[in-house]
Amino acid sequence: MNIFDTHAHYADSAFDGDREKVLAELPDKGVKLVMLAASSIEDSRENALLAEKYDYIYAAAGVHPESVDETPADYIDTLKKIIASEPKIKAVGEIGLDYHYEGFDREKQIRFFREQLALAKELDMPVIVHSRNAAEDTVEILKEYRPKGVVHCFSGSAETAKEIIKTGMYIGFTGVLTFKNAKKALKALEAVPLDRLLMETDCPYMAPEPFRGKRCDSSMIPCTAAKAAEVKGVDVEELLDITCRNGMEMYGII
Repeated sequence: MNIFDTHAHYADSAFDGDREKVLAELPDKGVKLVMLAASSIEDSRENALLAEKYDYIYAAAGVHPESVDETPADYIDTLKKIIASEPKIKAVGEIGLDYHYEGFDREKQIRFFREQLALAKELDMPVIVHSRNAAEDTVEILKEYRPKGVVHCFSGSAETAKEIIKTGMYIGFTGVLTFKNAKKALKALEAVPLDRLLMETDCPYMAPEPFRGKRCDSSMIPCTAAKAAEVKGVDVEELLDITCRNGMEMYGII
């Protein structure tokens, strides 16, 4: 079984009590690779340290749309330094747009998104894109920049998924696929070809059934993969192998 959790947050405070124990045990649970997504400059630094410590962990550096207000103006230079400091940083992210909560600054989020997409182009790196309640703007900007990378924790429609696939990007799904109200996500999954599909946890969030409501970790991916395999009409092991290869190819992990 080849599990690649292509989007995790092990620097999150939810793991402060037992992070080393959890990370030490994951390889014995079938987890081959993990990609750490960042939400801030601090998170990016912590990801780099974890990637350096654990052979199977890789990292991304970037600023999440919900972190733009507390991010200094020279953040691009800082991200460049962090990325240059650790060869296991393989992506810029997570970056993107989030219009979910009241009071968001749309123009500032778009500026940060564009700046980090430009950084990824400059460094020839893939991006990890977050998009919540912002599908139209996200797709428009992705069509403009046409980056390598993934739209993670996909929550859009099948039609939006098809538009993203046309740009050459991958789409990642979480444990949401296993939820009772997951009809929209399952329809989107149907529209994603196997060679553009990634599995992820977004841990410590989005734990799949039967763990919903508990802290998520990468060992729970087989639950999500089982549902995805059912929808795609393939064996679970085959789906995990395919999505692992997809992730390795996208992130340039040999």
